[in-house]
Amino acid sequence: MLAPTHSKPDNVVHLTGILDVRTVGDVRQTLNDLIDASDGDVIVDLEEVDAVDATGLGLLVATHRRTQSLGRQLVLWHPMPSVVRILAVTRLHRVLNVERTPLPISA
Repeated sequence: MLAPTHSKPDNVVHLTGILDVRTVGDVRQTLNDLIDASDGDVIVDLEEVDAVDATGLGLLVATHRRTQSLGRQLVLWHPMPSVVRILAVTRLHRVLNVERTPLPISA
């Protein structure tokens, strides 16, 4: 189950679980509310999202377009490797602003 939570001061939406056809409605509402109630970039924290289906990808693209039309930016934070693979296979990593978790430096 996906549980969107919205943190107003820093314009971050934290998602957990799976972003799919069953959960995209709640996430869409949360993102639209954030866009309407704030200024600046919209950050979606994907660190705890296990998977994204085509409907979830569509929501991310639609949100990206909406923020761009307002002169703002959608930023996807720290997606898990499985989500990074989906973004790469669909080539959405070239369109969406993805900030990956830095790899630890080993000695």
